[in-house]
Amino acid sequence: MPEISRFLGIVIYMYFNEHNPPHFHAEYNEYKASISIKTLGLMEGKLPSKVMSLVVEWAQEHQSELLKNWEEIKKTGKYHKIQPLV
Repeated sequence: MPEISRFLGIVIYMYFNEHNPPHFHAEYNEYKASISIKTLGLMEGKLPSKVMSLVVEWAQEHQSELLKNWEEIKKTGKYHKIQPLV
């Protein structure tokens, strides 16, 4: 499971053999969630509200990169790291 980014104790992943719709996974301590790349809505799991806000803020800044990574991982298994939230 490739780590795409890491910031403020939050780790962002994408899996190689994932189902649609395009999404990424965020982990923070014992919390895990799947977030839609297109809508930035919570698909599954749970994150503390402040953490979810930070993840959405980061994803808004990098939405096109996330979608490109999703497509590249599905086609070739390759991916690119994305800058953390600063």
